[in-house]
Amino acid sequence: MKESATATGDSPSRLIDARIAELGDWRGQTLARVRALIRQADPEVVEEWKWRGVPVWSDAGILCTGETYKAVVKLTFAKGAALADPAGLFNSSLEGNTRRAIDIHEGEALDEGAFKALVLAAVALNRSKAKQSTPHASTKAATCSARRRGS
Repeated sequence: MKESATATGDSPSRLIDARIAELGDWRGQTLARVRALIRQADPEVVEEWKWRGVPVWSDAGILCTGETYKAVVKLTFAKGAALADPAGLFNSSLEGNTRRAIDIHEGEALDEGAFKALVLAAVALNRSKAKQSTPHASTKAATCSARRRGS
């Protein structure tokens, strides 16, 4: 697992650890469990700390965020609308064209296998988009050559 730097100098992983400890209740336990599942599903995941205190997990782009509220832990998948969700985990932010979220309330169980499959699907989507947006060296060279010729 990789980490990104923060403006404060603290590692995102330490900030997430601190958030989990600070919560000290079912929300912290839920966030810790979800974090572990994400790391199991994608050992290459990068932990980030954005928007004044939101844990973010990325791999070739944002996979999901982990927000905590009084009554819910919300996992928002940045490109969730493009992901198949055969287990029906998405139960929030269903109306948009891009994001989808999973709201976990106190006492609710998460289908861990289905969640890890969703994380892997998000990784695959991000990586496929990254490959599509990165031109091959030969394409870049041909484009530069054509520009020099005035084509």
